[in-house]
Amino acid sequence: MDLPELAKQLAKGKNFATVATLMPDGSPQASVVWVDTDGTHIIFNTAEGRIKPRNIGRDPRVALAVYDQEMPYRQAMIRGRVVEMTEKGADEHIDGLAKKYLGVDKYPYRQPGEKRVIVKILPDKVGIMGG
Repeated sequence: MDLPELAKQLAKGKNFATVATLMPDGSPQASVVWVDTDGTHIIFNTAEGRIKPRNIGRDPRVALAVYDQEMPYRQAMIRGRVVEMTEKGADEHIDGLAKKYLGVDKYPYRQPGEKRVIVKILPDKVGIMGG
């Protein structure tokens, strides 16, 4: 499915998203993340060993809501599946997100030995509100 224009705008902007993954018992686990898009996928960045990539490795289904920081009722609600998790380019990607969200050139919260991972979500269903 194609991302609606508002979903692309929200993901490209300095807006936060909440992503929900599924725990082993089927219960949801939600985290606030920085987001981006390549026009087709919603993209976020995390680190190996965290709960999100562990859950996604077991079940790629996710839900995500990204909302306009200036007008929170303007939002995109996305259900889809993770189609790629890769370390390739992940360090540069998190640095780019740090520039977008914090105005700094390097991601300042990197832990020693941390391996970053880019997560790409292909939407199956997108709901738009306030668009």
